[in-house]
Amino acid sequence: MSQDRYVFAIDLARRAGAYALEYFRKIETLTVESKGHQDMVSEADKDTEILVREGIALEYPDDGIVGEEYDPVEGTSGYTWIIDPIDGTANFVAGIPQWCVIIACVKDGHKEFGVIYDPCADECFAAHVGFGAVLNGKAIHASSSDSLSRGSIGLGFNARARKDGVKETVSGILDAGGVFFRNASGGLMLAYAASGRLIGYVEEHMNAWDCFAGLIIAAEAGALHDPVDWQEGIYQGAKIVVGGPNVYQEIKALTDKTYR
Repeated sequence: MSQDRYVFAIDLARRAGAYALEYFRKIETLTVESKGHQDMVSEADKDTEILVREGIALEYPDDGIVGEEYDPVEGTSGYTWIIDPIDGTANFVAGIPQWCVIIACVKDGHKEFGVIYDPCADECFAAHVGFGAVLNGKAIHASSSDSLSRGSIGLGFNARARKDGVKETVSGILDAGGVFFRNASGGLMLAYAASGRLIGYVEEHMNAWDCFAGLIIAAEAGALHDPVDWQEGIYQGAKIVVGGPNVYQEIKALTDKTYR
């Protein structure tokens, strides 16, 4: 059942986070490969994803798995897990404590639950559709801000995005009297948008393993976001525009002009 998987996912994310944290504490010994600017992979990423995959396969062998570092596994149950073992690897390998473990799940094209765990802060953001969003078990809510000038908006960027789109978005935020925030972990910034720390989050394109959990948590916390195809998006990703209920339309109007 979905609820059983949700409880399992929270425990698994915490276990994976503790495992990755041990690598983080000895980063000088890590083997790191570069896949492009700010796109890196370390043995910590690979080993942590193996831990998560093995945990899911042992508990739910008929479920599918899609992750960042290894090939997809087809399932027969209708459930598909979408995982990022370490979101924010550039931070991780630089010794910056802004990274997280991400686990999401969809069933037959419908969102089920999402978990984002920050081991350095011991913060676990989680949501099961229809039951609200929590941080370490306590309910969280999206920002009540009604203007870009009241709060900070998270801004994501990756090598797939157009530089002009990012520049225009930054200009639009500043012109509206707002401030942008970036910590190089899209997962954490989505979690911050869900918990009201940020008034929203935008990125021209994100892979499913980076954004599905955060979108689920944000929506359950009362935020609004651009429509997402939960089935096709597993492999294609999506444009991400998230905002508190009173500021979403302003954020959307801005990104409609700046993002494709």
